[in-house]
Amino acid sequence: MDFDITDLKLLDLIQRDISLSIDELAQRVGLTKTPCWRRIQKLEKSGVIKRRVALLDAERLNLGVSVFVQVKTSQHNRAWLEKFSETVKRFPEVVGFYRMAGEYDYLLRVVVSDIAAYDEFYKRLIDATSLTDVTSNFAMEELKNTTELPLRK
Repeated sequence: MDFDITDLKLLDLIQRDISLSIDELAQRVGLTKTPCWRRIQKLEKSGVIKRRVALLDAERLNLGVSVFVQVKTSQHNRAWLEKFSETVKRFPEVVGFYRMAGEYDYLLRVVVSDIAAYDEFYKRLIDATSLTDVTSNFAMEELKNTTELPLRK
């Protein structure tokens, strides 16, 4: 899908603040309300806009511990990958899950309240899966965390 400058401006505004009204979005990108609304609907139907969400403050919800979990496995077949993926996706603590190239096979970002909660998660993970190696890295300080994609305008 090709995007013109107006599409990119709309996407940038929406990813920063979904609560902006159609009137405000239209004004900021130099359109009238109806063409602006049509563009947004087109972007939603095409899947460029996946969904609309609220971003929550993990600290205020007592979920201030981020753990980056690197996983190695000796299993490199599709059946194992599908089972592992289904298993990991059932853990609500896992907020990011990636298949990697390099030394580790998978990377999980896990959000929990404290070390004890992570230990409980870890025990449930190793009970539910067959892994060769698991390395956990605890974030000491969050310096940047954004959902905004770097759109070129």
